[in-house]
Amino acid sequence: MTIVTKATTAIITPFKNGNLDEQTYAKLIQRQIDNGIDAVCPVGTTGESATLTHDEHKRCIEIAVEVCKNTNTKVLAGAGSNATAEAVDIAKHAQKCEVDAIFSVSPYYNKPSQEGLYQHYKTIADAVPDLGFMLYNVPGRTGVDITASTVIRLFDDCKNIYGVKEATGSLDRVTQLLSQRPDLKVLSGDDAIDYPILANGGAGITSVTANLLPDMKSSLVHAALDGEFKIAKELNNKLYNINSVLFCESNPIPIKAAMYIAGLIDTLEYRLPLVAPSNENMKKIEKVMEQYTIVK
Repeated sequence: MTIVTKATTAIITPFKNGNLDEQTYAKLIQRQIDNGIDAVCPVGTTGESATLTHDEHKRCIEIAVEVCKNTNTKVLAGAGSNATAEAVDIAKHAQKCEVDAIFSVSPYYNKPSQEGLYQHYKTIADAVPDLGFMLYNVPGRTGVDITASTVIRLFDDCKNIYGVKEATGSLDRVTQLLSQRPDLKVLSGDDAIDYPILANGGAGITSVTANLLPDMKSSLVHAALDGEFKIAKELNNKLYNINSVLFCESNPIPIKAAMYIAGLIDTLEYRLPLVAPSNENMKKIEKVMEQYTIVK
């Protein structure tokens, strides 16, 4: 079982004329590899997984594996759904594709109880027992929080569940988890607080901003994990403005706009109900981007 941590990128999904732009997608992943990212995370929230077809979702995983093959960059594939059977199907496909590990967002909209969350995740874990598995907690998007006690219960009961991507924005939650289970791998899911989480024992990050600035994000993580906390803090501070503006509207609206402005994607397309940012926010994004050197 592979445990995927360190600097990971929640990769966007580019579209062209309404379809998955496979060529650009492969180029974006190669750019991540070239700039020191330890793992790409296809088809998460940032990858607009909620509006992809199941075939598109699976194809994104396939492309990520193809591009990362024979490199040092791993694939931590999204295998989440609000229907447990669908999540199991995706997890099994990811395993067949030989991904390194999977992550699975908490079920959205149906708001299960903590027992429901436990049974949901245990069912997925049991379906792919030899595949590393990371929980993904983002209650601001899903409407349900995987409490610390449920995370710990799953970590204790499922040998392949090794960690959690924490996007609650709570340092208290990170401390609560690591104080009770020091071996649990906690990844920051909030770009603005990557440094505090890493300094508090976090094992890595899953970043939106790394789509645009993979070099800076990988440097931040590697510095922190090497104990170079001053360097990591300085990088986190330098990234503050871009981290902030990339959440001026719902993710992934701003990051896709930034990628388009930078010339990294050819067309600015989303799947409804997502639409392009307002003109005012587009100008804000452009203005902040002037502060950074974006490697093509």
